[in-house]
Amino acid sequence: MAFDHSKFLARFVEEAREHCSRISEGLLNLENSLGDAETLNGLFRSAHTIKGSSRMMKLAGVTELAHKMEDVLDAVRGGKISLSAPVSDVLFRGLDALAAMLERITAGDTTMQAPGELCEELARAAAAQAAGDAPPVPVGTSAAEEPVKLPPLVPLAEADTAVPVESAPLPAVARGQKIDYLRINAAKLDELIRLMGEIVSEHVRFRRHIVSLAEIEKATARHLKTVAGHLHGADNEHEPLIEAGRALQLSLRQSVRAMHDASLLQDHLVGDLQETSLRMRMQPLSTVFDPLRRTVRDLAHEQGKDVDFVVEGGDTELDRKIIDRIGDSLMHMIRNSLDHGLENADERIAAGKPLKGTIHLSAFYDSGCVTVSLSDDGKGLSIDRIREKALAKRLFDADTLAGMSRAEITDLIFMPGFSTSPLITDISGRGVGMDVVRKSVVDELKGAIIIETVEGAGTTFLLRLPLNLAVFPLFLIAIAGKTCALPATSLVEMLSVRRSEIIEIVNKRAIRLREQIIPVENLADLLRLANEASAETVEVLIVIIRDGEEKLGLVVDEIIGREEMVVKPLPPHLKNLRMVSGVTIGERDSIINVLHVPELIRQAREIADPLRLHPAAREDHAATVLVVDDSINTREIEKSILEAYGYAVVTAEDGEDAFGKTRKTLFDLVITDVEMPRLDGFSLTERLRADERYRAVPIVIVTSREKEEDKKRGILVGANAYIVKGAFDQSNLIDTVRSLIG
Repeated sequence: MAFDHSKFLARFVEEAREHCSRISEGLLNLENSLGDAETLNGLFRSAHTIKGSSRMMKLAGVTELAHKMEDVLDAVRGGKISLSAPVSDVLFRGLDALAAMLERITAGDTTMQAPGELCEELARAAAAQAAGDAPPVPVGTSAAEEPVKLPPLVPLAEADTAVPVESAPLPAVARGQKIDYLRINAAKLDELIRLMGEIVSEHVRFRRHIVSLAEIEKATARHLKTVAGHLHGADNEHEPLIEAGRALQLSLRQSVRAMHDASLLQDHLVGDLQETSLRMRMQPLSTVFDPLRRTVRDLAHEQGKDVDFVVEGGDTELDRKIIDRIGDSLMHMIRNSLDHGLENADERIAAGKPLKGTIHLSAFYDSGCVTVSLSDDGKGLSIDRIREKALAKRLFDADTLAGMSRAEITDLIFMPGFSTSPLITDISGRGVGMDVVRKSVVDELKGAIIIETVEGAGTTFLLRLPLNLAVFPLFLIAIAGKTCALPATSLVEMLSVRRSEIIEIVNKRAIRLREQIIPVENLADLLRLANEASAETVEVLIVIIRDGEEKLGLVVDEIIGREEMVVKPLPPHLKNLRMVSGVTIGERDSIINVLHVPELIRQAREIADPLRLHPAAREDHAATVLVVDDSINTREIEKSILEAYGYAVVTAEDGEDAFGKTRKTLFDLVITDVEMPRLDGFSLTERLRADERYRAVPIVIVTSREKEEDKKRGILVGANAYIVKGAFDQSNLIDTVRSLIG
């Protein structure tokens, strides 16, 4: 019977991807520890395995490319060539090509050929004997002495659109022990976990019912005792009634105790069910951390910066749904750190820092949650620069900004379109990153973001995340006779203080807590609830919540406890309720609102001073933009785009024409080309910056020049944004203009 290769393709692709991931990680490690013979042997074996397996599968293109990479790695471990940056680069390009070929195989194309030019480059790299190469790396055994054994191919169970239950490497097992694997549809797994969450939530309500029954049983016993006291002395004819009542009360007590015992057993069973089912969808954070190492390497090379990217805690596990959602957020933050967080070489030397910058990504468990930390040793956030940017964008007036605390100023970076980058480029600075991070982490995942920054020393972002999305850890609190919930990820601590310890500062109330002044507000006031609780009580309960660097103390009536509950999203007609992020079900099927912490803190500011944080009043007329380009077609395209979004536009055919028009009119923003007759865009920018009226007016350069030195010159002459025409599109231009003038 003919051998059917198609049955084993999925298994081959899965194993080949794992080997590609190992090669990528190994190459990154070798860049920091050259001469590691064990790592080199591992990379060679991975390439050899891909070559051998693909040959069995009749995938000639994959075989050829893997063979060329194997030759390069063999030459490195044999000491014929050194693993220099060019050699690493060509191996990384080979990995990219292999990944693309594996994708095509998954799509059904098994006839593709290896890229000829890349194979030739790999062959030249393997044959090169560069002068001054590092001495040969000693290796215990050669490939000929230690043949690599190919793993047996095992047929898979058929499944439509199937994904692995866990893609993380599985622990080793004893020799000869057989492990069975099953691939299932991811949607089926998600449905299973959804049902598990409902069971956990229902079990919590069941326990509350048992508590209620226990109270009824005690009340019944007291009532029967009272009745018996009235009837006992009258005559004996009521004795049977009294005995019957006692028997019923005893039966009720026994039933309640039996239900309580059953509840304790169910606690263990439901807990095991929850833990086991959630573990099925848990993955190590290394699945999102490890690919970032390659991205950081490539971006650092593009930026001309030497960066040490340190990753720790990759074995910390999170729900796969959360891991999928935080990848883009981490990418936004890393781009920000690389582009305008870490200084260039000259700036680091002048600041007395090591030439090599450091970005540190780590994860750890934290009080039933997971905290992901991303830090760098760069410039840190400049409070003055954030304040100036907010003023330039007319977000707030000068008096309002002057009255803001450091934490309030820092949190402005999460506003849509806000960026402190001196130059908006295609890497970062468009102001489309941190607001996305906050929406993803806080609004969607019910997590929290904490910022720690020291100007000149660096910045740390802490993302505090729930372990899973099936059930959320919530703290239930009571206020004005109603029960509400707060996400556990946003709580700092809970404490009881004397009412006399609440101090008055200007127009706010606050408490002193470990050398910190924390503002305090009644939660009932924030929720617009009439609270009849006595103001004469000696002590009050305060819950400290946090959003970014801001903390707020909420005065509540009672702290009910911590529960893990299913949180339902708001229905469409209630989406505009900013104070509530979701709902859950309490006892007797009551609706419990899950409060939105960032909105609570915003409301607290307005209660303290209703006029304080209102955005600065905009002028009635539309913002006027000057578009400068010697191409009439380009001018008209940009003009039509801007006018469609409500901006008034004036055009100029070159730099001299534009400079003349700026003498007569003060424009809100200038968009200019670089290469123009009479006066180029760089020179126009320099002239405008020399004019006091145009010292703070945003200037955007739109050009076909994409070299790094051109972008640096744009910074030097005073441009605020640099758009390469090759990446130009409508949203690109509008996002940039909005980030600068709103």
